[in-house]
Order: sequence, then structure tokens, then C-alpha cells
Amino acid sequence: MGALMMCTTAVLYSQEVIWQKDIKSNTQDFLSQVTTTIDQQYLITGSSIQGDKLQAGGSKQNNGYDFHLVKLNQQGEEVWEKFFVGNNHDFLSATVATQEGGNLLAGTSYSGKGLDKKDDSKGGSDLWLIRINEFGDELWQKTLGSSSDEEARSVIQTTDLGFFVAGNVQNSAKGYGSKDILIIKLDKNGKESSQLILGGKGLDEVEKMIPTRDGGALLGIYSRSNAGGSKKTENFGEGDYWIIKLSKEGKVEWEKNFGGKGDDHLRTLALTSTGFLIGGESRSERSGNKTVGIEEGTDLWLISLNEKGEEIWQKSYNFKNRDVLMGMSVLHNSDDKTSKGFLLGGYTQAEGRIEADDEKFWMLYLDQNGNEQWRKHVQGQSNKKEERLSDIKLNSDGSIILAGTSAEELGKEKWKIIKLGDKQIDQLIVKQDIKIYPNPVSDYTYVEIGFDFKDADIILYDMSGRQLQSLKTKNKVTKINTQNLIQGAYLVTVKTDMNKTASAKLIKK
Repeated sequence: MGALMMCTTAVLYSQEVIWQKDIKSNTQDFLSQVTTTIDQQYLITGSSIQGDKLQAGGSKQNNGYDFHLVKLNQQGEEVWEKFFVGNNHDFLSATVATQEGGNLLAGTSYSGKGLDKKDDSKGGSDLWLIRINEFGDELWQKTLGSSSDEEARSVIQTTDLGFFVAGNVQNSAKGYGSKDILIIKLDKNGKESSQLILGGKGLDEVEKMIPTRDGGALLGIYSRSNAGGSKKTENFGEGDYWIIKLSKEGKVEWEKNFGGKGDDHLRTLALTSTGFLIGGESRSERSGNKTVGIEEGTDLWLISLNEKGEEIWQKSYNFKNRDVLMGMSVLHNSDDKTSKGFLLGGYTQAEGRIEADDEKFWMLYLDQNGNEQWRKHVQGQSNKKEERLSDIKLNSDGSIILAGTSAEELGKEKWKIIKLGDKQIDQLIVKQDIKIYPNPVSDYTYVEIGFDFKDADIILYDMSGRQLQSLKTKNKVTKINTQNLIQGAYLVTVKTDMNKTASAKLIKK
């Protein structure tokens, strides 16, 4: 992932590295996610064993893995770095940016009470949740689990500002198979409101969960179970995509199974204007309810569903050998109501072949009907290194963040964060001169400036034209405190050094 060379059909559509940040390590670090915060900064999260530098200060330290967080600003500079430490191994698996400006962290903890961990272990491994503000300070934490082994996989914030946490539980007394899905709903202060276990008689693992527009959640599960237990749908093959829609109360509304005779492994989900996009890898020929074949090794298999879970289309794509899908972003049209297309990112593994094709990152852009528009490789300078893409995120300004690990030698994984500009994507992104969210607003809002500038003034007026507050900013996104405003309408105006101005209405509820 060092020097990036683009292998692309049209030279005209080049990509440029805007910045690259390496986070060095002397151990086998796990990078789980990059989360774009509401003010368009980046939180890189994973698990690391801390180096000696921290031991010298006699600070909190154990010999195991800890939650590791690094926040980068829009320019790729480190804003802060934090560790959350238990007295055993703790793995940070999933993070969500909250509408209030901080994050909720969800991980798998093997630690009892002590150091940063405030609750006793419930037995085996548990879920450890930590709510932080934008500066990385803890607001609250929770340990959830039973005497069985639980592992965290995904966390989302719902429209009521509460949370769903999804994980897996092994051989649970309340479960159905060797591994089941555990869903916990919490309010915004971390108080548990419901718990649900889902699964067939075999092994089921939740891979991804996304919030739905109605305040519920969509679960994407890799299922190796036939009907039985809580599962109503039959599997078609060795492993299938199992999709479950939960209501905002956390009850199952519908479930669907997709698969061929072979192994089909769901990886990720996205919300579209017509419903949902389901993505993963397939080793199945045309069989079961899979209507597309495979070309070679493991192919990407995408299914578009409407909001009831009925199939709109399915498509297959191939990069040769074993293709691993790591991320999916939806590009919207200017009305924000219709999806323009989908950007997919992942890497290819050569499955025991020559290493030249191995571990290359790729990007694939599809229209809203799944038709391929273009594909590109992002290639490291030496393909002998272990290079894995962990996450890909498309930013609202058309830039792309790639987060991965790269190792000179095994067991010493550096985190590599790259921000790319892509002319092709830039042309697809609909930019608004000024965007305000949330709007209507209660305590604070964010003002996003869509055009380029060096310095800008953001001015807030009431409807009679009286100036109430003014801020200077260099960032594309700026947080504004609106706590003291009374209910009603206001005008937000942006003036930049380029003599450009833009205004938008703000409603205080």
C-alpha cells in the first residue's frame, strides 16, 4: 500500500493520494474500522498491544490487547490517541459515530473488573461498550453478557438516539445452535431495553447491521443453519446470506435466505433509495435462488432488495482468484431520495497462486441497477507484503478513505490510512454549497461548506437580519452551538476568502 499505482483503463480518470498516515506498531495489531465523525474527521479503531513507551510512565498497562483509537482531522493529522485497558485481552470490533458528536465503541472483552473496566466479567468473553465524547473521554460504559462466550460484531445508532448492538454467542443456554446471534437494544444512556437471540440449529454469525429509516435495523448474517430454532428459512447450501429486518422495538419483521449449493458469505449491507443492497462473496454455481454463476474462485455476489425484502436484482463480479468485499458506499442524487450508484472496495487473494496478483486493493463503481461502470486497482509497491484492506469510506466531498494493515514482516502490522481523491467520483458527487444537519436542531448543528476555500466566516442571523453569532473556520464542517436559540427560523450565511457566499435556513425546534 506504500506507493500507490493506479492500473486503470482510462488514464484521464486518475486518483491522487491527498495524504497518507502510518500508525506504527511492534505487534500484530488489528484494525477494525474507520468511522467518519459527524464533523467529517476520522476515528481509526482497532486493538493493539501497547509498546514500552507507555509502561515507563507506570500508566494503565497490561500485556494483552487493548481498545486502540486514533482520531485524525480532515488533513490527516493526529488529533488524539487513546487506549481503553482491561486486565486481559480486549478487542474493539465496532464503532458508530453518534449524532451528538462522539462515538459508541463495542468490543469483546476477556477482562474482569479493574483498570478502565468498571464491571465484573459475566463469564467467558463479554460485550464491552464504551460511550465517548468527541475528545475521547468516557461518558459511560457497560459490560453485557452471560456465562457463555459473547463477541461484539456491529453497533448502530437508531433514529430515537438509542443503540442496537449485534454480536454472536456460543452454546448459549437460551440459544438454538453452536453459535447464535445476540441483539441488545439500549437507550441513549446505555440502559438495556430488550435482548433477543436468533439462530438455527447450526452455526450462525452476524457480519453487519445497519439502521433502517423506520428506526429499526437490518441484520446481515452468514448462516450455516437450516430452518429450526428461531430460523424460518431453509439454507440452500453450505453457507447462505440470511437477512433479518428488526422493528424499532427489536422484533423480527421479516427474514430472507439467499444462496446457492456452495458457500456464500455475506459481508456488508447498505441502505439504498429503493431498499437495501446486500454484498458478499460466493463460491456457488447457479443453484438455489442464486441466478448468476461464478467465473473463478470466489466472486462478489450482490443482491438488491426492496424494503419488504423482495429481490429487485442480483449480480456477480469477478477480479480473479478470491475476491473479498470490505466496504460499500451509496452515492445519492441531488434530491437525496434516489441512489445514483454504488462504490465497492476490497482486495483479492491469490489462493496459493503466484503472488503477483495477490493482496491488491480494488474499487468497483456500479450504477443503481448493478451494472459495472468502472473498476480500478490500487497496488502496493511490493506485493510480497501482507496487505489487507480493513475498511473503505466514501466522504461527502467525493474523497475516499482506505484503512488497512501492511506488514514488512508477519506480526508487525502497521496501520495505513490513505485519503484518495478520485476525479471520476468527484464528478459523481452532488455538492451543495451549504448543508446544515441535524435540521431542525436542538442543542447544536453542523454546517458543511461544499466548495473549496482557505478561510470562511459562518454568521448566524435571526429573521429580522440581526447578527447573533459569528465563527471563523478552516474546516469543511464546523460545529455550532444552538442551545441558547429560541424556537423559530434563522439564517446561516457562509462568506469565504474567495468572495463566495452561501446561505441556508436553520429551524430551532
